[in-house]
Amino acid sequence: MFRTASFCHPRELLPRNQAWASTTASTNPALFPALAAGQSPQILWLGCSDSRVPETTVLGLQPGDVFVHRNIANLLPSSDLSSLAVLQFAVEVLCVKHIIVCGHYGCGGVNAALANKKLGLIDNWLRGIREVRAANADELKALGPKEASNRLVELNVQEQVRSVLKNANVQEAIEERGLEVHGWVYDIANGCLKDLDVGADPKADAFALK
Repeated sequence: MFRTASFCHPRELLPRNQAWASTTASTNPALFPALAAGQSPQILWLGCSDSRVPETTVLGLQPGDVFVHRNIANLLPSSDLSSLAVLQFAVEVLCVKHIIVCGHYGCGGVNAALANKKLGLIDNWLRGIREVRAANADELKALGPKEASNRLVELNVQEQVRSVLKNANVQEAIEERGLEVHGWVYDIANGCLKDLDVGADPKADAFALK
């Protein structure tokens, strides 16, 4: 049976790291010197904190290829200084070419937002998803529990993409150098990514800053 390394005590992880570093240096001797010289990722990944969605692994890429920000349920509220700082640095300093907002089916944050149970501090964080749920209540109520969860995952990604597109730095980069913003969902059950092909926001003109 497949087992993850989650049962390891931290003291066991340092030898594992040394073995990984040795193997990686042997198979790709240019990697670590290149990383030490600086980073120039072309992708900003805005994803969920879930341990089952390691962006570099699922994309088949290497360290240094992806700039990353992750939080519960891949939310990008306009008041969150952490995600705003990451977004600005990635767009203005690193000049990434692509921003990927990625959710995943079976998201615990989305499932919590579908329920009406009081959870405490996290309820403030999940408010954005509950607003998406409320805006699409009729569609979601017509679905079974799993289908409703999956659909809310998709609707949440769409909403976060639109949140990114309202950012003035992103708007400028799109206009000046062709920055692209994508909305994806990862299926933990099969390891595959799905492009939601998020269209333009009909309300975008209200946020177009010059």
